[in-house]
Amino acid sequence: MSLAALGIVYGDIGTSPLYAFREALSGLEPSAENVLGILSLIFWTLMLVVSLKYQALVLRADNRGEGGILALMALINPWRGTRTHGKVALIILGIFGAALLYGDGMITPAISVLSAVEGLETTAHGIAPFVVPITVGILAALFAVQSRGTARIAALFGPITLIWFIVIAALGVAQIVEHPGVLHALNPWYAARLFGESLPTAVVLLGAVFLVATGAEALYADMGHFGRTPIRRAWFACVFPCLVLNYFGQGALVLGDPSLASQPFYFLAPEWGRYPLIALATVATVIASQAMISGAFSLTRQAVQLGQFPRVAIVQTSAEETGQIYVPAVNLALALASIGLVLGFRTSGNLASAYGLAVSATMVITTILAFYVMRKRWRWPAAIAVPITAALLVVDIAFLGANSAKVADGGWFPLLVGGLVLTLMTTWSHGRDLLRAQLAHDRLPIDVFLASFRQHPPIRVRGTAIFLTAALPRTPPMLIHHIERNQALQEQVILLTVLTEDVPRVGAHERVHVEDLGQGFHRVLIHYGFMQTPNVPVALRLAEELGLKLDGECTTYYVGRETIIPSARVPGMWLWRERLFVLLSRNALSATTYFKLPPNLVVEFGIQVEI
Repeated sequence: MSLAALGIVYGDIGTSPLYAFREALSGLEPSAENVLGILSLIFWTLMLVVSLKYQALVLRADNRGEGGILALMALINPWRGTRTHGKVALIILGIFGAALLYGDGMITPAISVLSAVEGLETTAHGIAPFVVPITVGILAALFAVQSRGTARIAALFGPITLIWFIVIAALGVAQIVEHPGVLHALNPWYAARLFGESLPTAVVLLGAVFLVATGAEALYADMGHFGRTPIRRAWFACVFPCLVLNYFGQGALVLGDPSLASQPFYFLAPEWGRYPLIALATVATVIASQAMISGAFSLTRQAVQLGQFPRVAIVQTSAEETGQIYVPAVNLALALASIGLVLGFRTSGNLASAYGLAVSATMVITTILAFYVMRKRWRWPAAIAVPITAALLVVDIAFLGANSAKVADGGWFPLLVGGLVLTLMTTWSHGRDLLRAQLAHDRLPIDVFLASFRQHPPIRVRGTAIFLTAALPRTPPMLIHHIERNQALQEQVILLTVLTEDVPRVGAHERVHVEDLGQGFHRVLIHYGFMQTPNVPVALRLAEELGLKLDGECTTYYVGRETIIPSARVPGMWLWRERLFVLLSRNALSATTYFKLPPNLVVEFGIQVEI
């Protein structure tokens, strides 16, 4: 499991040596003081942010084994009960953190693959004009194969990434042996001295050094694939020591020959080994990009299930692995954005300016949410939770402040993406709340309807009618409309509600609950976790084991299709947001498709609703 975790969990942070040390040193004189100071900052960043914060603390905050910012927010569950201003702020904060990860998912493939291909410039003269086209070709191929799934090749990710870490560690050791004085950088005094000499320069430098930790949030998000222990073992036994050896090797190389500071990673290898190293680096960056793309797919499914994102097509690409999914709309958006970033920024050095701001902001949000987990879930006293949170926030805010200086040079991009996604998610969530409120308005309670139904029963015909509804305990408007128009009703009526719980997965034995309401009416609740994709026909087979008799040939699903009319007369959102909600609703996946209903057994009822 630890070997498998190397490829998925540590691909992003493991390819940071391609550009992180180079970017930190750019613009500075490659003197011994600067090199040792940068290396000291790198070491203690990996120690404080990754080893202590994420490995020791945040990985403890698992939601039944799952991690990630939405899983962390579901652990707190601010949706439950009355929504106070504090709960709304937590919801918005968590959603914004998730939205920022989409920006990170766009930048990671672009900067990783581009930095790998740029290694050709160290061996092949005149290749520079072809670096961008080659990168675009690799990215286009990477996104094109997503629809076929990665289950078959994912087994190779771990071994290839292990080879990558062994190679970069060996290259680093060779240089450290030549210049062992570089190990003095383990002393934090060298990092502190940089801040004492020039604070503005040190702040800019801190923003570049943060690139070594950009994959830390991803390792938490991928915890559900492997578990806490394998991820920790992989970090402390392999990833952490190999990264430190390589970074210190790059520093030793520059100490020996400052003229090699332009590409210290590739100059670690002898000239005959450059092409194999470039090939290995390209494969490693593709693996790192795949991990981020898969993470974006998983994040989207969580957001849809939690009601924070419109329903989109989600394709299961593996019969064995539930995490192997493909989301066409997200894949297309990531592909266009990543390729556009490469064409727009041209070099990994330019792209580095756009990188880091989204991740550093998400880390601040993760720390805040973790505080609520410490207090509410773990019941830690304030005397322990507050100092720990304060210490983590000092580090996180320092990195966020340093990365904020990059806004004008490209940092605006992840903020723009995060802002757009946040607007879409909050508009969708609030719009659905308004729509549910309007649909439930003036509807009969189900017990009142059944009492009236008993006194004036319509003609009953053979078959089963399944009404998909979220209106209970109110009577679904489709049911009343159906009786009024047809003056008849099937012998068996199922009022079906699909619920998403604040846990990653709901087991089959907990999936279905059936309640007999009398007169042939049943209420059926189908429960799913936020990491699962609903399939109503499959779930109803479990309901048959609980006493329901379903005749497939005589079963009809009744689904509502709302035509939403924005109106300034009805209290709700600003008019432009209501129009945006209408646009999202029109383009959202239909309930028939999303819940895997048989199209030939579905009847849709249209209804106009003002919001």
